[in-house]
Amino acid sequence: MKSDVVRLFQTLPHPCGYFAERTAQNLVIDPASPQLPQIYDSALARGYRRAGGHVYRPHCPGCRACIPARIPVAEFVPDRSQRRCLSRNRDLDLRVVRPGFNGECFDLYRRYLEARHKDGGMDDPATEDFERFLFTAWSPTRFLEFRLRERLLAVAVTDFTATSLSAVYTFFDPAEPARGLGTYAILRQLELARMHDLTQLYLGFWIARHPKMDYKARFHPLEVLEGESWRRLNPCVPGSRMDDRRAAT
Repeated sequence: MKSDVVRLFQTLPHPCGYFAERTAQNLVIDPASPQLPQIYDSALARGYRRAGGHVYRPHCPGCRACIPARIPVAEFVPDRSQRRCLSRNRDLDLRVVRPGFNGECFDLYRRYLEARHKDGGMDDPATEDFERFLFTAWSPTRFLEFRLRERLLAVAVTDFTATSLSAVYTFFDPAEPARGLGTYAILRQLELARMHDLTQLYLGFWIARHPKMDYKARFHPLEVLEGESWRRLNPCVPGSRMDDRRAAT
């Protein structure tokens, strides 16, 4: 991202959300810039990600564990496990709706955080946390609602740009672990991207061998950003050159 186009800010060090013993810093595109809607698509291609009204990427001294990741839509073919996940959830309906606060979504969001992030600082959200984190006035966001008849089971917060989709956040019913709703949401986002002739599904950041992030490597082919270039992650090599270097940081 060129500094003569928009201003970049670096955050102060803060606790890392993935490694308790580390601190983190981010580069953030000026959130007040009126150009954000126009440059968001190209920012994704440069490894940035949106959280609320902030478009950012990790910039941590001495650590490069968080690696931007995406799936080239046209080349993705679900494996046997993913096909079973699709079959298991064939009774669900998809509704694509505008983002916004409502009690039904917020209750699901609250129950998901309580089950998945208990005592982690996110497990008692206020209504303003829901709105501030998931969408903002300028973002091209839709909520993908997955319903069993009228019962809401999952929401995939998804940004639609001219060339791609970005999987911002997914939350689902913690009482339905057998369905694999997180995997199912990505599979349906890929279907939706293909339907709209979009080229990429951005998955945020991948961390090799991290229990919360390594699931992304199960989607083949997965591309990761190394420097300024996207390259294929080799699923057959558990300790790739990139993996080894990141693990040493």
